[in-house]
Amino acid sequence: MTEPDLLLAAQSRRLPIRDGTALRQALTHKSRVPDAPLESNERLEFLGDAVLGLVIAEYLTATFPDRTEGELAKARALIVCKTALAEAARRLDLAPLLRLGRAEEAMGGRNRASLVADAVEALIAVIYRESGHGAARDFILTVLAPEIAAVAAVRDWRDPKTILQEQRQAARQTAPVYRVVAEHGRPHDRTFAIEVLLDGQVAGHGVGKSKKEAQQAAAEAALTQRDP
Repeated sequence: MTEPDLLLAAQSRRLPIRDGTALRQALTHKSRVPDAPLESNERLEFLGDAVLGLVIAEYLTATFPDRTEGELAKARALIVCKTALAEAARRLDLAPLLRLGRAEEAMGGRNRASLVADAVEALIAVIYRESGHGAARDFILTVLAPEIAAVAAVRDWRDPKTILQEQRQAARQTAPVYRVVAEHGRPHDRTFAIEVLLDGQVAGHGVGKSKKEAQQAAAEAALTQRDP
């Protein structure tokens, strides 16, 4: 896809980017330029990650003045994570725009959560460089609005797996045990089904694109069943 085509695609996705060359780099995975790593999106991803963390930290401290540093850090971790960024990438329909090497393409790279999440961070960097902090902030708060709203809607910002673990410890009960019950898909596009056992009994099931994601879903199911 040419730079003008990329810019048109970006406009249709409401990406506030005017520099076609920078946009092209933000969408270029290292597998596409193995002999020229500086032409990939890795450096932009590095900058975008920092801008993203700052914007979310600013938002949380301004919106929740009664929360402690530890609580704010947990909330930020729920928003600034590969899972949330991958969901944002899917809403933006970024996958078709990615520039991948043939091998990465053949292995289903467009469906890899970490790869599309990295592209979102790289785009944040381009917006920041081109239009400044305000534009980057507006983009971040818009594209991650569902994740931000979900975090704002709950009082306990610990992740489900941590909550379940700490509840068990407080009650002097044995720790939860997570067990993989099924795996599907190609090596780079796996889906995992996991169940969590409490005192040897299945208490919840979860599915995710990584074992961690599936474990969190299983823990959340267990918590829901215990405290409907």
